[in-house]
Formats: sequence, structure tokens, C-alpha cells
Amino acid sequence: MSVAEPRMIASSDCAASRWWVWLLLAMCWFATIQMRPLFDPDEGRYAEIPREMWATGDWVTPRLNGLKYFEKPPLQYWATAATYSLFGVSEWTSRLWSAVLGFLCIVASYTFVRRIYDPSHAAAAALVLATSPYFVIIGQLNLLDNAFTFFLICAVFAFLVAQRTHERSTAERRWMLLAWGSAGLAVLSKGIVALVLAGGTLVAYSITARDWQPWRRLQMRWGLPLFLIVTVPWFWLVSQRNPEFLRFFFVHEHFARFLTTVHQRAQPSWYFPVIVMLGVLPWITHLWPALRDAWQRPHDAGAMRVERFLVVWCSVVIGFFSASGSKLAPYVLPVVPALAVLLAPKIVNDLRSGARASWIVFGFILVAGTGMGAAVVRASVGASLSLIGWMAGAILIAGFATLLMSTAIVRGLGPWRFAPLALGSLLAWQGLMLSYAEQKPARTAKSLVAAIRDQVRPDTQLFSVGQYRHTAALYLGRTLRLIDYRGEFDFGLFVEDTDYIPSLPAFEEEWEHSADAVAFVDPDTFAQLRPRGLPGRVLASDSRSIVVSRR
Repeated sequence: MSVAEPRMIASSDCAASRWWVWLLLAMCWFATIQMRPLFDPDEGRYAEIPREMWATGDWVTPRLNGLKYFEKPPLQYWATAATYSLFGVSEWTSRLWSAVLGFLCIVASYTFVRRIYDPSHAAAAALVLATSPYFVIIGQLNLLDNAFTFFLICAVFAFLVAQRTHERSTAERRWMLLAWGSAGLAVLSKGIVALVLAGGTLVAYSITARDWQPWRRLQMRWGLPLFLIVTVPWFWLVSQRNPEFLRFFFVHEHFARFLTTVHQRAQPSWYFPVIVMLGVLPWITHLWPALRDAWQRPHDAGAMRVERFLVVWCSVVIGFFSASGSKLAPYVLPVVPALAVLLAPKIVNDLRSGARASWIVFGFILVAGTGMGAAVVRASVGASLSLIGWMAGAILIAGFATLLMSTAIVRGLGPWRFAPLALGSLLAWQGLMLSYAEQKPARTAKSLVAAIRDQVRPDTQLFSVGQYRHTAALYLGRTLRLIDYRGEFDFGLFVEDTDYIPSLPAFEEEWEHSADAVAFVDPDTFAQLRPRGLPGRVLASDSRSIVVSRR
């Protein structure tokens, strides 16, 4: 993808450049965001914080269950709270910001590749993202990583485009301002790790490529003030209202999270490389050749080595998070759009790669669906009709897409050949997610809340004993009084005066004097309380909570 290479635009002015293809892709991407319940804990957490922000009118200090919660910056909370104010609280409104920006990652990757190469390569990059089980599944969830990835990858792409314009030109300034602004929004999405990854990549690239010219083209005179305008106001305002914020956010949530296992998210060193391979699963046979060619690709003297920069970007992101004491699967999501760009030339040059990829998708869906069914049988749990239906639907969609894909390849349908694979994969991965949502143990408190809703009045006391179910609070639209549980609330409980009850005996006394109360109780805790004569009746239960009423 060097500028010296010819632009290979021929019969292949790809269908993905047409509006209706994007419309179909968007329809498939958003098809199930309202059909799945919100999962515990992350989806419930990132839906409940905006709900409390919207309900209280305090858009500066994030709160979870009424307690200060400073683990992440507020951009996604603001966007979701604004959506709630327009359309109300629901699964789709809670997921909308995250899902939209996940989809826009595909658009951004397509636009970037089209600008520096041609439409057929751009469509191939979009295809990699649309068929990635890792990217699609995370993109469907209410997590912070989709917004973080979108803004961060926009910063990277804008930076690279700026480096390919004339030095000191107006175009360079515009693209670098976009890069600085996007970096600021990435910081507001997930924190200063955005600067660490971007800065570390630029340093590593300059050393490996012996290219220091990009440092002279950062447009810091205009870009740095823009970055500060985007990021500083909230950090200043929240620290003014909450003096304890700066130490917790920067020391505990960044340095302690990276250097220690305080968050109990330790994983082996090979964890993220395996996740990345899952991220490019249908195209995994092209991964190593694509990285090798990108690293070795000839370039014009003095030109930015785009492919090498993206390889370095992937290495820095994977290496940084692999060195961290805290590892979660979505952390390396920013790698996948860059890998999609690097894989595009291999896919375009191998006309039969789509057929192989479609069989890989079908095989993965078949194995995953069979595995889910076997787990249900082993656990001696009756599979619901919806679980079986979604599982079968995912397998059928993947199989049909494979058949269409193979036919398109055989008949030489050119740029149309990848459409069945992209659309079929999007729907198939979502079918698996829908079946996963139906499995036991319970992934959500939605049905539990539905079963007891008529027992909860506006003045009913709500207790959470030995646990906290994020989705219970969200679906009830109420905060719960914590009993003998601190977890992620430890900081909020430490800095604020609350009605927290620290022990079971103290709860039992409070419960005895309650006339109208409902408690969500951890099953192990309930086993301790029941023999001691805890009054009340069980309203409902699932594998994670037993709901008891005082009335």
C-alpha cells in the first residue's frame, strides 16, 4: 500500500462502496441489540451509571448504586444518558453508543484503505471486521472498548493520512487536528492509556524505521490546545467537586491496574496473542504473510511507512496489555482494525480466500453451537426452545452463507463475492450470542426482576445481600442498599457516608424491623441465613440470586 504502487481499480469498484450495501450491513449489525438482555456485570454497569446520571441530573460525578464511581471517564455515560433522555431506558438505548461506534470502526477502516489504496482493498478490510467473531461479539455489547477503539483508531488513521500529505500543508493540519481531537475523545472514553499506546507506537516506529520526520509534523501548535480543550474541562471540574478523584483515577485505576493484580484479572502471557488470532479467525492463514509483507514492503525515500507503523501499533498494544497485571479480552480490540488493513491485500490477491473463510466461519459456528448443546446436556439442564432455535439459526445462516460464497467464487462474481460472507457472519455470530443469553447459569437478572416486579412498590426497601447484580438495579430502575458486600464499591463506601450495612447480623436486625422490603441474596449467604430463621418468603430465584420478600 505504498503510494508508489499502482491503484488497482478495475472491474472491482466494489459493491461495498454503494449505499445499499452499507445499509444491509448496518441492518445486520444492529439486528439484535434489543433482542438480548443486558449481561452482568459489565453491560449492567455501563447501563446503570448513565441511568443514575440521567435520573439525578449530575453529569459531572459518575455514580454506581448511588456511590461515586471513578474507574472510567464519562464520555460513554454522557452519550448513553442523553440517549435515555430522548428514548428512555432499554436494551437498545443502553447499547446504542457502543454499537454505533463499533459499526463506525468498519466504516473508518474502509474509508482509510480506500483513501490510500482502492475500493476493492477497502472492502476486504471491512470484510475482515464483519467476519471476526471477536470484533462482532464485542461490538454488540455495551462496553467502553468500542468507543475507545473507534476514537483511537481514528487518531491513528488520521495521523497516517496526514503524514502522506505535503508537509506544512492545510491538509496536513486538518488531518492532524482530527488525530488530536480523536485522541482526546479516546482519553475521555477510557483514560490516559490512549496516550501511552499512541506515544509508545510513535517512539517504537521511529526507532525501528529510523524515521523521525513524523515528530516534526505533529502540528502541536494547534493540536495540543485542541486535545486539552477536549479533555481538561471534565477532569478539572470533577476534581474540584471530588478532591479524592485524581489520586484514585490516576494512581489506582492506571498504575495499580497495570502493575498489580489488584483487580483479580490475571491471565497468562499468551492470552492476548490467542485473542488476536480469534479476532482474525476466518483469515488466520493470511496473518503471518500479511505481517511479514507489511514489515518488508518497499517504500519511497522520505515517505511514511504506513504498513510498518500499523505492525508496530499492533505489537505495542498487544505487548503493553500482555505486560499488565490486569487482562480482559476486549483490551486488545484496537488491534483488529489495523490487522484488517494489513490483511486486505492478501484477501484481494487470493480470490478463493473467501470460500475458505466461509467454511471456517461455518465450522466455528457448528463447533460452538454443538459445544453449547453438549454443555446443556452435561449440566442436565433443559434447553429452552429459544436457545435451540437461535443455535440452529446461527448454524443455518452460516451454512447458507457458505453455499452462496462458494457459488459466487465458482461463477466469478467479482466484487459481489464477499457480500454473503459478511452479512451471513454478522447474523451468525449474533445468533450464537442469543443462544448464549438463554443458557444457564443466568447471565442477567432480567427474568428475575420480571418475576418479582409486582412485589416492588415505590417505597419498598431494596437490599443486596452478599452480592450486587448490576442488571437487577438497572431493570428495577432503583439503587439497592448494600449488605456485607464491598467489591468495586470499596472506594465509594470509603469516601462517602452511606447506609451500608457491613455484617449479616446487622442486616438481620434491620430486616426484622422492615415491613415492606425485598432482598437479592447470594445463594451461599442465603444458606447461612435460612437456618437462623430469617423471616420472609422466597419470591423467585436463579443460579446467582435468591429474592426474598419481607411481606
